[in-house]
Amino acid sequence: MKVIIVGANGTIGKFVQEFLEKDNEIITAGRNSGDHRVDITDPKSIKAFFEKVGKFDALVSVAGDVAFAPLAQLTEDHWNTGFKSKFMGQVNLVQIGKDYINEKGSFTLTSGILSEAYIAAGTSATAINRALEGFAQAAATEIGHGIRINVVSPGMLEASAEAYGSFFPGHIGVPGCRVAQSYKRSVMGVETGRVFKVT
Repeated sequence: MKVIIVGANGTIGKFVQEFLEKDNEIITAGRNSGDHRVDITDPKSIKAFFEKVGKFDALVSVAGDVAFAPLAQLTEDHWNTGFKSKFMGQVNLVQIGKDYINEKGSFTLTSGILSEAYIAAGTSATAINRALEGFAQAAATEIGHGIRINVVSPGMLEASAEAYGSFFPGHIGVPGCRVAQSYKRSVMGVETGRVFKVT
């Protein structure tokens, strides 16, 4: 299979690439690294990227930013960061990418544990993650051509616990291999419209 990983240079992306590269042709992409450059906040950049890559069988997105700030301090710019990047960036990967993906291909997007677990200053992240999951579940019912769409919702990774553990009090770090297996399940399996929660 020809598999695109957007955000492959990140912590999760590296695990995903390791678990998929043995049996697949991997193409990596990112804003500042990878085989190709793509800015997911810019639909023109996304389209140009797909024009270069051509037809593919699966796309995994582990890209997208959200803003963290207390509710009383959240500004429109904060909201737009998550909306334009993590939400619309991944939505556009599907909506533009559907014209390039092969029949019976798959899209795997990334939300996160904050879709159902709440932390201080995490309201924007929770809202964006839930919106993304809703998009994938609904879009899977009408995209057609046997194309599947799933979302992986990982908890805080063990590899990130030292840096981010204080923001997630009481959360137990998830091994990267467990998270990567959910992406493999989405890419290599038959399920669609699912949110794979890894905690």
